[in-house]
Amino acid sequence: MNDLAPLLTPEGRALLEEVRDTDPAHELAVATRLRREHPAELVSAALGQARLRQRAVAKFGEEDARRMFFTPNGVEQSTRASVAAYRARRFTELGVTSVADLCCGIGGDAIALARAGIRVLAVDRDPLTAAAARANAEALGLAELIEVREADVTEVDTAGYDTVFVDPARRGGRGRIFDPEAYSPPLSWAIATARTAPRAAALKIAPGVPHEAVPDDAEAEWISDGGDVKEAVLWFGTEQASRSEQGPAQAKGGPFRATLLPGPRTLLSRGLPDPPVRPPGRYLYEPDGAVIRAHLVAEVAEQLDGGLIDETIAYITADEHRPTPYATAYEITDVLPFNAKKLKALLRERGVGTLTVKKRGSAVEPEELRRKVLPKPHGTEAVTVFLTRVAGAPTMLLGHPATGRSTG
Repeated sequence: MNDLAPLLTPEGRALLEEVRDTDPAHELAVATRLRREHPAELVSAALGQARLRQRAVAKFGEEDARRMFFTPNGVEQSTRASVAAYRARRFTELGVTSVADLCCGIGGDAIALARAGIRVLAVDRDPLTAAAARANAEALGLAELIEVREADVTEVDTAGYDTVFVDPARRGGRGRIFDPEAYSPPLSWAIATARTAPRAAALKIAPGVPHEAVPDDAEAEWISDGGDVKEAVLWFGTEQASRSEQGPAQAKGGPFRATLLPGPRTLLSRGLPDPPVRPPGRYLYEPDGAVIRAHLVAEVAEQLDGGLIDETIAYITADEHRPTPYATAYEITDVLPFNAKKLKALLRERGVGTLTVKKRGSAVEPEELRRKVLPKPHGTEAVTVFLTRVAGAPTMLLGHPATGRSTG
């Protein structure tokens, strides 16, 4: 069933409520029973929607996910609620009161914007997706603030709105699209549209965007949630979004920022030179993915009075433990040339029962190494091993998460 309308009827809503907690293992039995009382297509649609709602809990929370309507692509590609709420707050701080949400999907961003008190025009050209966005606005009591329109975003007049938020489709029939001009709509169109907005505009892009591709009049922001990089956004018309007016030091770094959720915690670029390379100290810091994507490792290293273990590796080393939200600290006990046999013997000798393997700049697969060096626990100790390079040499660093404060 490719139409949400039957699920929005009293019979459809009652059926959705009945099947909402269906265990996938029991789905066939439930479907067989319900088809004695309801049309088979409606039962299949209700069970399919229940599965999508269960998957959506991780992004939207249980309370909202159980009331919302989803498509398979909508669950996969929609903005996580925490990220959308952060962006909505930033729009309000920039004085925005109305937004044209272009390529709105099932309405994740539109919902967050409306909850922040912003009037929204939500546009998507796919009929089923637009129907889901409309149903979600109504289900969450936001229909007065969200107008959903089924249309080609390139043909929509946004003149009555303060700004635009554009989230071009970056996936096609063959999977992820890497050519920005193959986005739907093309990135060049989205940038041109953002530049015409009366107030600060935002454009969602792939987190892997190269820094040299960021327009000179844009600010690039990488956002992580719980340590996982979720997206990157180009902002136009913000205070930080112009490199043409910055001094040489600032222009070198560009207006880049890393934002970490929950929080939010935001780190801005200052155009610092690369940190010095130095021998491993007592502590190793693993920067958050958003910090690395935004090329702000130098800013974090300065906070920690640290340096890099290798000029090409984003691990920071320091002699003191200085807790920071922008990196996870580990106390290092051993710095050894990479040798699987030696590592296995060392783990046995120390009675290690739990091994976490991390890597950066190593061709070794962590899970493969873990199985090889710790086929079964030898005790209760927990160890983290970093497979990396130190001054160009393959190295393994052993340690554990740092706790408390240390002065070295």
